[in-house]
Amino acid sequence: MDFNDPMLALSSSIGQIGDFGLDLVWRFIHIVVTLCLIVSGIFELVESYAISLGLIQKYSSIDIEKLKCLAVVVDIEAARDVSKVIELLRWLTTIGVKQVGVFDSQGLLKKSKDMILEMVPRSVLLQETGENNISPDSIALEFISSFDNKEAVVKAANILLQKYLKSIHPENGEGENVFTESHLNEALRVVGECVHVPDLLLVYGPVRSHLGFPAWRLRYTEIVHMGSLKYMRYGSLLKAIHKFTGVRQNYGV
Repeated sequence: MDFNDPMLALSSSIGQIGDFGLDLVWRFIHIVVTLCLIVSGIFELVESYAISLGLIQKYSSIDIEKLKCLAVVVDIEAARDVSKVIELLRWLTTIGVKQVGVFDSQGLLKKSKDMILEMVPRSVLLQETGENNISPDSIALEFISSFDNKEAVVKAANILLQKYLKSIHPENGEGENVFTESHLNEALRVVGECVHVPDLLLVYGPVRSHLGFPAWRLRYTEIVHMGSLKYMRYGSLLKAIHKFTGVRQNYGV
């Protein structure tokens, strides 16, 4: 490039100024977004403590009957801290939740279920009591891992496949290929598997994901990311449950 040419020199200077301006705009946007996140975090923290202290009246009453089944997903690192899980389950007992599924991908919490049942007041194992026999003052717990129910799902899929094959019409070689939720439930009942589909799924982990929770159990489930289990707050838990129970659920036809 010939910098002795005034036009080329001017063009180069304008390009450098433009790059500098874009860098300033990017840094400004980054600062604004960071400040917004900090302010939002502080607001949520203050709100959570206010809810915990009962200072916000609308959270004082929850129609807990709308929440038939709740599931809690814990990432694998947090699952090693059983004491935090026990504290969370105690909070759910206080709120009045009757049925809770506790999930971690490796089944670490399932291995500690005896201790958890002993440490959580009025807790029972859902598989032993059944969802129709839960006493009003108890909380029924189900421990779930990524390895559960896979064999049952395979057997249920085979039943649905056989049903499809039997429905094939000889004249056109086509069969009934519409399977509904009732078909799946019936197939699972045939293989002796009772499926509890959560209404609300609370995810405690570093990412916004269900962290391996069986997707076929999330048919109409609302998923809420709660952040790290290490920094869980009672007010945030109460707010999430209150928001769910206050929303009208519309299911597709």
